[in-house]
Amino acid sequence: MSEITLLDGSIGQEIVKRSGGRATSLWSTSVMMEQPEVVRAVHTDYFHAGATIATMNSYAIWPDRLERVDLAAEHLHLLDTAAAEAIAARAAFGSGRVAASLGPLGASYRPDIAIPLAEAAEAYRINMERLAPSADLFLIETVSSLHAARGALMGCATSKKPVWLAITVDDDDGTRLRSGESVSNLAQLVQEFAPAALLVNCSRPEAIAAALDLIAPIGLPFGAYANGFTRISEGFLKEAPTVDALEQRKDLGPEDYATFAIRWIAQGATIVGGCCEVGPEHIRELATQLKAAGHTII
Repeated sequence: MSEITLLDGSIGQEIVKRSGGRATSLWSTSVMMEQPEVVRAVHTDYFHAGATIATMNSYAIWPDRLERVDLAAEHLHLLDTAAAEAIAARAAFGSGRVAASLGPLGASYRPDIAIPLAEAAEAYRINMERLAPSADLFLIETVSSLHAARGALMGCATSKKPVWLAITVDDDDGTRLRSGESVSNLAQLVQEFAPAALLVNCSRPEAIAAALDLIAPIGLPFGAYANGFTRISEGFLKEAPTVDALEQRKDLGPEDYATFAIRWIAQGATIVGGCCEVGPEHIRELATQLKAAGHTII
């Protein structure tokens, strides 16, 4: 059977849930500032559930987001904190890799926010270089347009660590990015920038298979980690939203989610995990099913 890389699940959402506090526009970054121990506990729980990669809580740590609340001066310190908590959890567990998360500039699921390429590349370069000493790989996440993908890949072009590119697709048509562009158009970017893997993330699990059908022929290792939202609501697409605008599904328990992931593996995926609202119990069930099917988790 296959060797499967098992990612962790939701980081930001899980941190916010465990904090018990009010959701803010800084999302899990604000929790990390006040309760860094929560971040480490989330990483630790995913390792114990069977994940082999801890994804840093660095997704939303960008100057443009921090400037809104007069915290831009904390940018690099917060990156260091995110790295330290993931590294500490890995050290305590005794094995695993750490992925530096590089989320979208501006906001998630907003292809209409087209940051100029040079500006985007510089922002990604700064985060990439700061996190590089602590990272085993870079995970560019929730990319909603080809323009956004290009800017991020430009910024990571000098990385000496593997760069994985994860796109987010339309809730109802997995063949298209949230910008409306075809997933198959990623082939040109892959040829130009040579990322080490292609993934689909933070999309409804029902939309993933169609995206993977278009990614597979590109020829890179590929995979997926879906979210557990009912859909991305109009309320969340407004300026500086909070996660209160999104609704968790009630029909996506651990066994249901694992069923989707096993199907992605049947399509050739070798990297699977979970995104928002997919927690440690989902990853534990997925690890159990992978082992039962004879796969080796790496």
